Amino acid sequence: MTSAHDAAVDLFAALAGRTPDGVWSAPGRANLIGEHTDYNDGFVLPFAIPQRTVAAVGRRADRRLRVASTFADEPVEIALDDLDRLFPTPPGTAPAVPEWAAYPLGVAWALRATAPAAAVSGLDIAIASDVPVGAGLSSSAAIEGATATALNELWDAGLDAVALARIGRTAENEAVGAPTGIMDQMASMLGEPDAAIFLDCRSLAADVVPLGMADAGLAVLVMDTRVTHAHSTGGYRERRAACERGAAILGVPALRDVAVADLARAESLMDDVTFRRVRHIVTENQRVQDTVATLRTAGARGIGDLLVASHASMRDDFEISTPELDAAVETALTSGAVGARMTGGGFGGAAIALVDRGAVPHLADAVRGRFAAEGFVAPHLFEVSPSAGPRRDA
Repeated sequence: MTSAHDAAVDLFAALAGRTPDGVWSAPGRANLIGEHTDYNDGFVLPFAIPQRTVAAVGRRADRRLRVASTFADEPVEIALDDLDRLFPTPPGTAPAVPEWAAYPLGVAWALRATAPAAAVSGLDIAIASDVPVGAGLSSSAAIEGATATALNELWDAGLDAVALARIGRTAENEAVGAPTGIMDQMASMLGEPDAAIFLDCRSLAADVVPLGMADAGLAVLVMDTRVTHAHSTGGYRERRAACERGAAILGVPALRDVAVADLARAESLMDDVTFRRVRHIVTENQRVQDTVATLRTAGARGIGDLLVASHASMRDDFEISTPELDAAVETALTSGAVGARMTGGGFGGAAIALVDRGAVPHLADAVRGRFAAEGFVAPHLFEVSPSAGPRRDA
């Protein structure tokens, strides 16, 4: 099987007829806990995963950008000077280029605006990835991270990792039109081995939290349901609007400013659906902080109940789970997992299970059997370990 690195280099050669000036990569991410809290200025605890998106990139002599992907049949080519005409994408409309191309081109647009003194030049960009698409593992942030890291070097922009994460979010929000927060980009840019990133999404203060999975004899099993989702479409946008509505009713800048003790008052002021959306965010923020505290005092084996409570909140209050996700989580727990929850934006995608390393085969077989019995599409099951952030590969 061809690696993503080799696939990107081969695609670049087919595109440009030469070898690239460099190859850069960035990881996807799994979120240990803290879902939909990022765009509410809250707290999250993601980690980078080994699966990566690779960008093979070379300078051009003209002022044109050409992007190609192993996921698309044809490259997309535009003039650099057309970026400001193409972006931002008006809210509620599709990008002026194919969506896959809006990610790298959006990064180029946002980076140029952030670093106007950068030595901007035309580029050929070839992209390949082994991050599962639509699984809630942020294949989009991996594209943005790999592209931004490459352009930061080739254009001599001199930006740090947080600035590049902001550029990725701008591309996703304003070029692609997906109303996501900054968690995915920060997780991809700041990832470290055997650690999660405790991120304050308001201040962007990030703290590396050791997980100690290997020492605890634990593994993280990703259970990709193969039910794909898209954050640029309805359900995600509706949840964000409900959160903004709840914050407005409570007179606060964001739901980050609401404590668990405030929920009784909140319930008296808003309709049931809005209240349940608010309750998920408020309690999820508390669960993230409790998880960090537990990791530091009791280790990874102590966080199982918090993961389970998070899934229940997403299923019942935020209503972003699916029958397949619920089945994966339930089966993992009855098969001995320390904890399990869906991860990512919801409406499909993946769940994660924290499980004794030796029990992974048994749990995986149980999940496959449950999916077969329910008539679901066979899941894609694989282990992940907390991994490093972006890098230049060659």
